[in-house]
Amino acid sequence: MNLNRRNFVRLAGGGVVLGASAGLAGCSAELPLEAVAAWRGPAADVVDVRRWILSYAILAPHSHNLQSWLVDLRQPDEITLYCDLTRLLPETDPLSRQIMMSQGTFLELLDLAARQKGLRADIALFPQGEFGPAALDTRPVARIRLSPDAAVKPDPLFAHILMRRTNREAYEPREPAPAAVQAIATSVAPHPVRTGFVGPAQPDALQKHRAIASEAWRIELVTPRTILESFKVLRVGPREIAEHRDGLSNNTPMVRALTALGLFDRSKAPGPDDTATTGQIKDFNTKIATTPAFFWMVTEGNDRKTQVNAGRAYARAQLAATAQGLSMQPLSQALQEYPEQARPYADIHALLQAPPPRYTVQMWARLGYAPVVGPAPRRGVEAHLIKA
Repeated sequence: MNLNRRNFVRLAGGGVVLGASAGLAGCSAELPLEAVAAWRGPAADVVDVRRWILSYAILAPHSHNLQSWLVDLRQPDEITLYCDLTRLLPETDPLSRQIMMSQGTFLELLDLAARQKGLRADIALFPQGEFGPAALDTRPVARIRLSPDAAVKPDPLFAHILMRRTNREAYEPREPAPAAVQAIATSVAPHPVRTGFVGPAQPDALQKHRAIASEAWRIELVTPRTILESFKVLRVGPREIAEHRDGLSNNTPMVRALTALGLFDRSKAPGPDDTATTGQIKDFNTKIATTPAFFWMVTEGNDRKTQVNAGRAYARAQLAATAQGLSMQPLSQALQEYPEQARPYADIHALLQAPPPRYTVQMWARLGYAPVVGPAPRRGVEAHLIKA
């Protein structure tokens, strides 16, 4: 979920905010350099190839940018991946489906990086048994064995890892080029997912996508416990962003001023009619109304391996979109399994001809051409390592 930075200014009167923020006029909205240092790639003096590989894997997309990856390197030539159970989303992702997809995005980038070094990554999912459908536990998500293999060839998608972004800005109204759409569809071939696109050539379907997205977004904003889950990982200002290097970042001077004055209380959910809420809804609806296309992925089944592999497929799709000059933003709200989203969940599954429980819409995203945005914070490889 993204909380648009501009609309937080509506939490207080304009005169008060402008007066309070005058001293911040020279402050930059750019993120602190230490928070985005990982996007420069690995250092030239990295000795352990596994750390070099992990420096790319940690750049994978993750729900709420929680980065719930724990890695054990104590066994030579192996990487064991665990899920950090302190970094979950119990309100918006109560069954941890999105968290499992985020483990998959990590594994896909890991595999791409290993290939770049001529290494075969043999990935065994859930080597001690698969998690049940309702909860995760301390067993490993995957064990990866690395070995040199002359038959392994680099994947062209690797070249786009450092440029990958989740773009939440307004997209241009022009339709994605057919060749670009085909490249995205082709990119997911290694994984068992069904993909689809809708654009201006199908105006009725496009409008239905927009309506479902808008309603699901509204529900998440007006449900106190779900908006508070986002507030919990919202980092405001350079100090918080540099300290945590995760979550949802906001470094705009206006929001920093509101926070400093105590006018933005992240411990309380705004009411459904508050300007903070209505402004967010209006801003999102404006962006959705001009979104030229939507992309989705559907799986048959929804066990934990299927979720992980769906995450791997999405990582490839987003990299392929990046290669084509396109942006993506996941629309996770209607796919989430909490009670208030039951109607949008049913509507999007029906629209995409994916009746549950046999089928699951694992990913639904905006797709289009958009202005360049900066990367999200990353905690760095060392933060993910399990210490002996």
